[in-house]
Amino acid sequence: MKKQWSESHSHNYTESKYSMVKTSIVSFLAVGIATSLSFVLSSSPPKSFYHSLYKSNSISDNASISHDLYMLTRRPHAAGTEANAQAAAYVLSTLASFSINSHIVSYDVSLTYPISRSLVLTQPEQASEQLPVVFDLRQEIYDGDPYADAAREVLPSFHAYAKSGTVRGAVVYANYGRVEDFKRLKEMGVNVRESIVLARYGKIYRGDIVNNAFEAGAIGAIVYTDKKDYGGGGDEGWFPEAKWMPPSGVQVGSVYDGAGDPSTPGWPSIQGCERLSDDEVEKQGNVPLIPSLPVSAADGETIMRSVGGQVADADWQGSKDGPTYRLGPGPGILNLTYTGKKATETIQNVIGIIEGDEEPDRFVVVGNHRDAWTFGAVDPNSGTAALLEVARRLMKLEKRGWKPRRTIVLCNWDAEEYGLIGSTEWVEDNRQLLASRAVAYLNVDCAVSGPGFHASATPQLDRLLMQTTRQVDDPENSSQSIYESWAAAPSNSPTIERLGGGGSDYAAFVQHVGIASADISFGRGYPVYHSMYDDFVWMEKFGDPMFRRHIAVASVWGLLTLQLADEEFLPFDYLSYASELQEKAKELEDEISDRGTRLAPLFESIKKLEDAATKINQERKEMEEKRVWPWVLKRDKVKVREINDRLMMAERAFTDAEGLSGRPWYKHLIYAPSKHDDYGSNYFPGIDDAIEKAESLGTPESWHSVQHQVWRVSRAVRHVSQVLNGELT
Repeated sequence: MKKQWSESHSHNYTESKYSMVKTSIVSFLAVGIATSLSFVLSSSPPKSFYHSLYKSNSISDNASISHDLYMLTRRPHAAGTEANAQAAAYVLSTLASFSINSHIVSYDVSLTYPISRSLVLTQPEQASEQLPVVFDLRQEIYDGDPYADAAREVLPSFHAYAKSGTVRGAVVYANYGRVEDFKRLKEMGVNVRESIVLARYGKIYRGDIVNNAFEAGAIGAIVYTDKKDYGGGGDEGWFPEAKWMPPSGVQVGSVYDGAGDPSTPGWPSIQGCERLSDDEVEKQGNVPLIPSLPVSAADGETIMRSVGGQVADADWQGSKDGPTYRLGPGPGILNLTYTGKKATETIQNVIGIIEGDEEPDRFVVVGNHRDAWTFGAVDPNSGTAALLEVARRLMKLEKRGWKPRRTIVLCNWDAEEYGLIGSTEWVEDNRQLLASRAVAYLNVDCAVSGPGFHASATPQLDRLLMQTTRQVDDPENSSQSIYESWAAAPSNSPTIERLGGGGSDYAAFVQHVGIASADISFGRGYPVYHSMYDDFVWMEKFGDPMFRRHIAVASVWGLLTLQLADEEFLPFDYLSYASELQEKAKELEDEISDRGTRLAPLFESIKKLEDAATKINQERKEMEEKRVWPWVLKRDKVKVREINDRLMMAERAFTDAEGLSGRPWYKHLIYAPSKHDDYGSNYFPGIDDAIEKAESLGTPESWHSVQHQVWRVSRAVRHVSQVLNGELT
C-alpha cells in the first residue's frame, strides 16, 4: 500500500483511483478487525478472567487456612530449632503438593539462646526485715490449656542478643524508654547513672529501649508488659476468657538493632563465609552493651512498688488498679543476671517459583516469615497460612489454563524474629539479580490479629492498593468492599503508611536494594504479642473465629500479586511519590528554615520527578490505547518492556551506594528506621540524623553536614526522574 501511494502521488487523482484506495483501506481495516476478533476467539481467557476467578468463593477455602494454621502452630518453633525445621518441611511439602517448583535455601547464622536468668529484688539495709523477692520468670499454663505439654518447649523468656552479665543497681522508672523519656528524667533531676532501668513496652522497639537506657548511663534494663497497655486495664479479665495478656505473660523478642546475621553485615551467611568475631560485632554498634530481661505485668508491678521518689506524671502512670508509679532511684534494688549462648545455626528459607510465560526474568516476590518465639498463631503463621492459601488458589488458576506473564516467587522466611535474618541473607545473596529483575516485593507478617485493614507501601503502589481493595469484600460486612471500610474513618480516605521502619521482611528489599514494596494486615497491636499465649486457641476465639479475615488477606495479597505479574504495563504511579516528597520537603523547610540550610535543590529535583512521572504516565496511556490492534502490540513489545524497566528501576535510584552516615547497610535516602526506634522512621533519614547531630553540637560544621545530606537526597531524586525519562543527559 505504501508503494502504491507513492507511485500515485505524482498524478492527478481520478474518482476511480480514489475509490480504489478507499476500498483498499476499508479492506485493510476489515482484515485487521477480523484478525483481532480471531485472536480474541482463539486465545485463552484474558488475565482479568482469572483475576476475577481468584477472588471468587468457589476457589477460596476457610477450612484449609484453618488447618494450615493449626498444623503450623502445634509446637513452639523458634529459629534454629527442630520444630521450626519441621514447620519448613510442612510448607515445602504443601507447596510441592500444588505442583509449585519449590526448594529450601539454607544459611548458617549467629543466633542466641538463654542458658540462665536470675532477677532478685531487695530493699536497702534499713528495711532488711523484708525478704528478697526472687522472680520465677515463668509464664503460667492455664487450666485446660490444650497446649500445656507443648508449652514446656517454649524458650525461657529472654531478649535475643542480650549481653550476658551480672549487674546490681537501684531501680529508675523510665516510662516507655524513649529518648524524650530519659530527657524528662534528666529535667526532673532523676539520676539514671549506675541504675537498672524499668521501662514498659508499647511505643518503640525493645532494642532501642535498652540502648537508650545505656546511653543515659544505666547498667541494666528490665522491660515489662504494662497491664494498662496489654492487660485491658483489669476490667475484662484475660486470656483464655478474654483477649488480654495474662498477668504472667511476657513479651520476648530480639534487642539486636540491625538487619541480617550480625556476624555477616552486608554479605550472605553461606557455609564457610567470612565472619566477624564477637568483639567486632559489638563494635558494629547494633547489639546491646548492658544486660536486659523482659518480665510480666505482675513482676513489673512488684518492682514498681519498691520504687520511691517523685510521683510520675499522669501519662506515665499505669492501670487504675495498679500501684502509683514513681521515678526512683530506688529504694528497691535489683540484682540481674543473664547468661546466653551464641550458636551458629542453620536456618531454612522455603522458596517456591511459578515461572512467567512471557517475561520469566522479571520477578514478583511474595513473602512471609515462619519462625515464631512461641506458637505464633498471629505472628507470623496467620501470614504463613495466608501464603499457602495464595499458593493454593494460584494452583487452581493454573489448572484452568492461567500462566503468569512474569515469574512469581513465593518466599517463607526463617529467623525474622531475631533480626529479619532469613530475608536479609537471601536478598544479600541475590542482590544483583534482584536489583536488575525484581518488579516488587509484597510482604505479610501478622496477617490477622483483629478487625481493620492496614497497609504500608512505597508510594508508587498506592493506587494499586486502593484499586485492589475495592475488589474484595470486607470480612466484617460483605455489603461493602475493604476499601470502603478502610477509607471510612477517620478522614474518609485510606491511610497508607510507609516502609521506613525495620519491623518486618520488607526492610532488605526497600531499604537495602530499593525495590517497590507493600505490607498488608488485618488488625494491629494484639495483647498477647510474642508471648506463650499467641496460639491457635487465641486466634480461634479472638483473632478470627471464622477465618474470614484470613480469606480477605489472601484475596488482597493474591490480587496484588496477579496484577503485578500479569498486567502488560506495571501498575506504578510515581506522581503520588512526587506529591508526598513535596509535602515532606515543605515540612522539613519549616523545621530548619532559620538554620541557613537551602532546600531549593531538593524542591527542584522533586519538580523534575513530577514532570518525569507525568511524562511516563502519558506514554503508557498512549500505548494502552493501541492495545486493540495485535500487530501494534507485537511491534511495540520492546517499547512496553522499556517503559516497564524504567518504572521498575526508578525505585533503585532512591538508594545511594555509600548508605546512610554511620549506617551503611541502609541505602535508601527516603526510607530507613529512626536511629532511636527501629520500628519508627522519618522521611529523609540521612537529613534527620544530621539535624539531630547539628542541634546537639551547634557548630557551623555540623549544619554544613545537614546541607550536604540535602544535596545527597536532591541528587537521588534527580536520578529517579532520569530513570523515568529513560534518556541520557
